[in-house]
Amino acid sequence: MPAATPISSINNFVVRFANVNGSGSASANELFARAVLRMGVPVAARNIFPSNIQGLPTWYEVRVSQAGWLGARGGCDLMVAMNPQTFDKDVASIEPGGYLVYDSTKPLPPSRLRSDITVVGVPLTAMCNARWPEPRLRQLFKNMVYLGALSALLDMDPAAIEALISEQFKGKEKLIAPNIGAVKLGREWALENIPCPLGVRLKSVDAVGDRIFIDGNAAAALGAVYGGATVCAWYPLTPSSSLADAFTRYCGKLRIDPETGKKKYAIIQAEDELASIGIVIGAAWNGARAFTATSGPGISLMQEFIGLAYFAEIPAVLFDVQRGGPSTGMPTRTQQSDLLSCAYASHGDTKHVLLLPADPAEAFDFGADAFDLADRLQTPIFVMLDLDIGMNRHLCRPFAWDDARTYDRGKVMTAEELDEGRDFGRYLDVDGDGIPYRTYPGTHPTKGAYFTRGTSRDRYARYTEEGGPYVDNMERLLEKFETAKTLVPRPVRKNADQPTRHGVIYYGSTSPPMDEAISLLEARGLRLDRLRVRAFPFHQDVVDFVMEHDRVFVVEQNRDAQLRTLMISECGLDPARLVPLLHYDGTPITARFIADAIGEHLDARKVTPLRKVGA
Repeated sequence: MPAATPISSINNFVVRFANVNGSGSASANELFARAVLRMGVPVAARNIFPSNIQGLPTWYEVRVSQAGWLGARGGCDLMVAMNPQTFDKDVASIEPGGYLVYDSTKPLPPSRLRSDITVVGVPLTAMCNARWPEPRLRQLFKNMVYLGALSALLDMDPAAIEALISEQFKGKEKLIAPNIGAVKLGREWALENIPCPLGVRLKSVDAVGDRIFIDGNAAAALGAVYGGATVCAWYPLTPSSSLADAFTRYCGKLRIDPETGKKKYAIIQAEDELASIGIVIGAAWNGARAFTATSGPGISLMQEFIGLAYFAEIPAVLFDVQRGGPSTGMPTRTQQSDLLSCAYASHGDTKHVLLLPADPAEAFDFGADAFDLADRLQTPIFVMLDLDIGMNRHLCRPFAWDDARTYDRGKVMTAEELDEGRDFGRYLDVDGDGIPYRTYPGTHPTKGAYFTRGTSRDRYARYTEEGGPYVDNMERLLEKFETAKTLVPRPVRKNADQPTRHGVIYYGSTSPPMDEAISLLEARGLRLDRLRVRAFPFHQDVVDFVMEHDRVFVVEQNRDAQLRTLMISECGLDPARLVPLLHYDGTPITARFIADAIGEHLDARKVTPLRKVGA
């Protein structure tokens, strides 16, 4: 390859660590990301890992961006290549002019390297062999040694790293000094043997502000606590398990009676996914706020009980942390491929409410709001996370909570109201919004009782197979779905500085890279209005946005354009107006991918007569 000018950039580059799963590298790699944050520079960190326990390749990518771009960019400026199995592939992925850091204990032939990148060899194995006699310590501390070398190569603040190590091993003080020593070993070697810093480097700024660094699963779990959840029933399933784990941790701090020490929550690991949603429905029918955390395969197994909750009108919250499918698919890769299976979950005619958070802050907000919506609408609510949001730490605004906020339990008839002679029909709509009144079990000794069933019944919960009452009930459920449109989060619209013929619709984890893609397109002279959808059913704003533009790109991370399909089906929109832009290889969609795809499409349209647009 011809030589390339080395990349020169301060606080704006991508570092990728290539490791072996189970090597203990995750801790060092995250320390790197957090140390950059301590220097006041925003980062976006993503872990790409296999579904086995040990031995396969894993990557950890840190996007450093003082400008605040938090989506995956695409490409890599500095590769820390620690996995011999993927070395050639890792070297090939480096941008021209980029940098390679590798273990040079055994020098590599020039044919394994590239002439258009800067190669930095650090004899990591040799240093560790000379310092630590135990093989396992050599492996673990090798990660800290390369972290130390990076601190010199990138001009990082060593005090920030040492402070983080002290915090990480608080309570295990005997581990602090050895880890700091390993970092110093790598840093001192690099300073003595390599011209430091490299062309890509860090400089302390104040661009992080008060934002927090947290993964979406933990944020959603905390939202569930604040939303009043007291029951969690789940079955372990990647990538949703950490949500239930986080809920357990938060309950251990926030759901303990301070006087008696008694736990005020129930967390049940069920024997399978079907049992877990059954427990949730039973708890919710009894008045508890209950949820399950699962992924696509779990949703598939829960279908019959989801239909029961919809038809019997029982509140329930389901956190679906989406992954690659179908079947086992790619358990540790991200997709947005469960929209249709959740929107119409179960057999028969069903329509469910979906919430579509874009980052951990919204995962917290929607995680709490879902329980109010479930109670108010008396129906299952799906919070549609994905692996990228759920399992990766993201920089986001601090969570906000109004301590004066009270839970919205919806239409619950009390014993006093029953004694006053209020007409109670469990499936009787007295307000025209499709939502009937319910009672909690044991509300009244003689009134307000009903039999919960999954079979057809009339407005007073009396069993019937007559067509009239069945149609009446199904039409009322549709009316309730219309009411949901007024309760779910509205879309967020951002207009270009000039009127545009084209727009773009997107949602969820596509949002951070979309922000940057719009900037890249504007640099090319292409401007688009954009609308971020945050819930299904769709607000009228979605229809209005599409009708205002000749073409609207619908960007999503699945093969079958599931959001676009929902828009066409539910809103009656002309498919020719909606251009699918799809990314579904399991990696997070990037700003470059979005900008290139939209740019190529619009450039092609420029030379096409308007009368042939859409042909």
